[in-house]
Amino acid sequence: MKTLVTYMTQTGNTKKIAEAIYGEITGEKDVKDIEDVSNLEGYDLVFVGFPVLQFNIPEKVSNFVKENVAGKNIAFFMTHAVPEGFEAIHSWTGSCKDIAASGNYLGTFECQGELAQPVIDMLLESDDPQMKEFGEMGPSTKGQPDESRVQKAREFAKEIQAKVQ
Repeated sequence: MKTLVTYMTQTGNTKKIAEAIYGEITGEKDVKDIEDVSNLEGYDLVFVGFPVLQFNIPEKVSNFVKENVAGKNIAFFMTHAVPEGFEAIHSWTGSCKDIAASGNYLGTFECQGELAQPVIDMLLESDDPQMKEFGEMGPSTKGQPDESRVQKAREFAKEIQAKVQ
């Protein structure tokens, strides 16, 4: 079985989780930035990771998955600045199922990542009270994903791989 771990990252949070997942995968495997992947040919299992941007899956990731997932075993991992358990996460994970509809959706891992200072600054300057509130949460995200979240990503990788072996 050949596995691909591919990801989009802006600040390194998602790459950190990608590397943890990759480290747990047994057998033939590749880890690549999504920019370096043209299709999913030759892979039996694919993990796709991304940061949540503007409360959604980045369009580049969404389009790539929709165009390439047919018949593939696929799992997702995402990083975001909100604490786990935040209600909107359910819509984000639901969106993963939607874009993977033509493949075999196996699950989604999500965890908090550190919010970049330029994003914090932009949110704090917003006229939208909810955006300001998110900006105020920024300092509490410092150091995320921490080791406990990285370990959960490793466990997720093992669970997903076990589903297809």
